[in-house]
Amino acid sequence: MNTHYGYAILASLLAAGVTTTGLYVIRRFGAWGQYNASYFSCFAAGVLISVAFLHIIPHALHMNEQAPVYLLGGYLAFHLLNRFIHAYVCDSTPDTAIGLIPLLGIGLHSTLDGVVYAITFSVSVLTGTLAGIGMVLHEFPEGIVTYVLLLRSGFTTKKSWLLAFL
Repeated sequence: MNTHYGYAILASLLAAGVTTTGLYVIRRFGAWGQYNASYFSCFAAGVLISVAFLHIIPHALHMNEQAPVYLLGGYLAFHLLNRFIHAYVCDSTPDTAIGLIPLLGIGLHSTLDGVVYAITFSVSVLTGTLAGIGMVLHEFPEGIVTYVLLLRSGFTTKKSWLLAFL
């Protein structure tokens, strides 16, 4: 097995451990976690945006002259997906949509996290480590926010925990 993929698998396992820790914390200290969930989200977003703009995007622009097109295409695709979901899902079943939309998004996001781990570690160990740190740090609040949203949309405590873990 290529060493870079070993690092990617290690980063993925670390991310799963951090998500599990976040879920444990929210179950143990539920009121505190729900009160501070927005702070966790802001921290996670800041870490990811910083790593993306300061390290990953410059590398992509240097490596591929088509990178700006892909960057813009990805942004537009997710913007349109967001508009579609709000227009057609949130209006018809608001309570369920509050939990299901993030669950579907986090599922896709987690799949892409694995791809990003593999790609960034194949570029260099430093790039993979920096991306991995940012991505692993955002797993803690991601698990908490997903769990809270599932609870608020009417899922049971046990089902919310299980779905947020997956």
